[in-house]
Amino acid sequence: MNSAARRIGRTLALVLPVVLVLSGTLAVTRVPWATTATDSQVLTASTGSAAKAAHLTPEEALRQRLLVELQEKDPGTALTHLQEATTKRPSLAKHCASIARDLGRAAVAKYGAAHRAQAFSRPVCDTSFATGVAAAQ
Repeated sequence: MNSAARRIGRTLALVLPVVLVLSGTLAVTRVPWATTATDSQVLTASTGSAAKAAHLTPEEALRQRLLVELQEKDPGTALTHLQEATTKRPSLAKHCASIARDLGRAAVAKYGAAHRAQAFSRPVCDTSFATGVAAAQ
């Protein structure tokens, strides 16, 4: 019986580290982009985008993500996610106005007329989105 226990112990000693390494590797190959991201918005470790994002400050990463979201969806969704991001991470609040202005400019670029872009306005960062819309005219 002692021999069987020793054999099991040796087997576990060889197999367990391999299993742990593989499961750890698989666990980090899919990382949610943000806490507000849906399941379809994930980065894979092999894309190389994670290396680019690592060089960005949190506010620049948020700005880029929201500008892409504005192009893919609409400015209202991007503004809502800006509000959520600044609520979750108060350190981003000081950058909220500049991000909202950039979203305003991008909304005019996408929708043309300022009155159409202005329709997406939300009470985020005072009137910064409206300022961006007006500046883009």
